[in-house]
Amino acid sequence: MRFGRRGAAVLAVTAAALLLLAGCADLGYYWQSASGHLGLMRAARPVPEWLDDPATSQALKTKLELSQRIRTFAVADLGLPDNASYKSYADLHRNAALWNVVAAPAHSLKLKTWCFPVAGCVGYRGYYDEAAARAEAASLQGEGLESAVYPVPAYSTLGWMNWAGGDPLLSTFIGYPEGELARMVFHELAHQVLYVPDDTMFNESFATAVERIGGARWLASQAGDAARTEYAQFDARRQQFRALMADTRRALQAVYDSPEAKAQDWPAVDAMKQRAMAEFRERYARLRADWPAGPRQGAYDGWVPRANNATFAAQAAYDELVPGFEALFEREGRDWPRFYAAVRKLAELPRAERREALRVDALPATAGAVPTKAKSGNGDRGG
Repeated sequence: MRFGRRGAAVLAVTAAALLLLAGCADLGYYWQSASGHLGLMRAARPVPEWLDDPATSQALKTKLELSQRIRTFAVADLGLPDNASYKSYADLHRNAALWNVVAAPAHSLKLKTWCFPVAGCVGYRGYYDEAAARAEAASLQGEGLESAVYPVPAYSTLGWMNWAGGDPLLSTFIGYPEGELARMVFHELAHQVLYVPDDTMFNESFATAVERIGGARWLASQAGDAARTEYAQFDARRQQFRALMADTRRALQAVYDSPEAKAQDWPAVDAMKQRAMAEFRERYARLRADWPAGPRQGAYDGWVPRANNATFAAQAAYDELVPGFEALFEREGRDWPRFYAAVRKLAELPRAERREALRVDALPATAGAVPTKAKSGNGDRGG
């Protein structure tokens, strides 16, 4: 169903309620959030309308048809929600759905968090206008934080907007290669299965595990040889780069946990940090030189010079707990309903306990043997 006047009116009321909850200090931010999302939904039309429109290019029609096969597979094979999401499409005429701002202290990999009425506290702040995002990042730098801005091709409304047409497919990612398009849809739908307020790492690592497992299944059973080859080449480079990032995060964490840091000898800490970052850049240069020449050889060239504590910490949210979720999937017999049930049990635990339970060596060998909720009350809300 196309997002019409009734949907716009109800969304406006919802936005007004959020503004009241947020308080006067954030009125401007919440207004841009509400109006930005409203503009995105107004641009959406059902996929069949695009397919029937003679003005739609054949390339776009092919991608939209593929997206609907992916959407059907998500429900039938991965147990993901069957609802209005990703059955409409919007051309945004820009290169990102929105831009996220992240920040961290100069001597820590702990992200600054912002708290919102529905999503809880998260380690990023999204803007529909890139200039506004960069202004916020500059303001945070003025406070002594390391900050970064990165484009977001898609985001999830967690199922809250399915009554109004759901989350649409977007021009910002519809052109992705087949394997990447499938992963994107699986990731965003996974957020509608489960979302835990105040735990970005748990939420994003869970969705990343679903996209990786689901993406592999799609490629193995639905994609052609060309799509599998294209994906394998791209993913090999991605995994190499993420391994390098993980190594660098460990090196930086060792710096921030060092005796020099405990003694607040910041010149010594900064020198060690600079050495870790220099090694990161040198290793990337060697890695890049071994990649096949082509437009994707330099996929990370813009990211590497700007890398800082904020960017490393933000990426950790998507990667850190993924091995634990993948191991849990195996322990649940590769059965999606059992896996989702086990993840929901983990979500009931305090944050520190659920993260400990997702350590690969801490997961129980018996399927379904997820620890029960502790009786200690409020739980851990720390980093």
